[in-house]
Amino acid sequence: MHMADALLSPGVAGVMYAASAVAAGHSVHKLEQNRDTTDKIIPTMGVMGAFVFAAQMINFTIPGTGSSGHLCGGMLLTAIVGPYAAFLAMIGVLLIQCLLFADGGLMALGANVWNMAFYGCFVGGLLWKAMMQRGIFKRKIVVASLLGCVLTLQMGALSVSVETLASGITELPFTAFLLAMQPIHLAIGLVEGAITAAVLVFLQQARPALLWQTQTIDEAKQPLTLRRTLGIVAVAAAMTAGVLSLFASAFPDGLEWSLQRITGSTELDASGPVQAFFARIQSLTALLPDYNLTGSESAAGASAAGLIGAAVVLAAVVVLGKILKKAAQRHGSSASRD
Repeated sequence: MHMADALLSPGVAGVMYAASAVAAGHSVHKLEQNRDTTDKIIPTMGVMGAFVFAAQMINFTIPGTGSSGHLCGGMLLTAIVGPYAAFLAMIGVLLIQCLLFADGGLMALGANVWNMAFYGCFVGGLLWKAMMQRGIFKRKIVVASLLGCVLTLQMGALSVSVETLASGITELPFTAFLLAMQPIHLAIGLVEGAITAAVLVFLQQARPALLWQTQTIDEAKQPLTLRRTLGIVAVAAAMTAGVLSLFASAFPDGLEWSLQRITGSTELDASGPVQAFFARIQSLTALLPDYNLTGSESAAGASAAGLIGAAVVLAAVVVLGKILKKAAQRHGSSASRD
């Protein structure tokens, strides 16, 4: 669901940047206020952020449609580290995808953060919190994952349609675009919900305390240590990015498929000086365009690009976590002096 700059006017793109920035600022503020939580989740943010990046590389075919979809990951991250940390980790994933891989337009980044991260982290987070208040069980994890992913992808798909309509720079008929986007993302949401449920059920069995909203559990009662659990996830992320991504579906994703049904093409040409400006910047930063080494179309190049991307996301999210940790420490010192 990564939007290209061609769908957005500069004004709408600016509004979406502002909305996403406000949500990011609020998330930073909340994490700064809770130093203990921030300290504990930094490694988990990094490893799970890398896993979500890797999982997004796996496009799965939607049978009978000629389309494909991929995990967004906001709901998955939120169920582990909470909505505020999850939202910031998702920004890291989407920013690196945009700058390093040219996946989604740079001008459209604010919209992509809103559509793919805000709903999954905050709306999905509200649903998870409400359902897990009286204990976390396998059946509740499955139901929450399916409902959360379907709901938040439908909201994201609706936002893409509305943002495109508000921009008014394409000839896409709103009703036709909406009627293409919603059903295909319903199917994608169901698959994402199943993947999310599978990962969360595994983590709940391996280390119950890792899930957000879990009551305090004695460390001795945890089947696996945090380090071992994150190690397993890190290996899974590396295998997904470096190997499984080579078998991803070649069909267009839900947004591209919707555009193709209406216009006959999976992409629209961007026009205007602002779009051209952002495109020039992105052409300079995209060292691994289309998830491959520059000038390479080999499987080895794609595998290397995936591993590099996962490692960059891991490092970026950990650095972000450490910055938040220091900010939280300063916040705590300032509060104690007051």
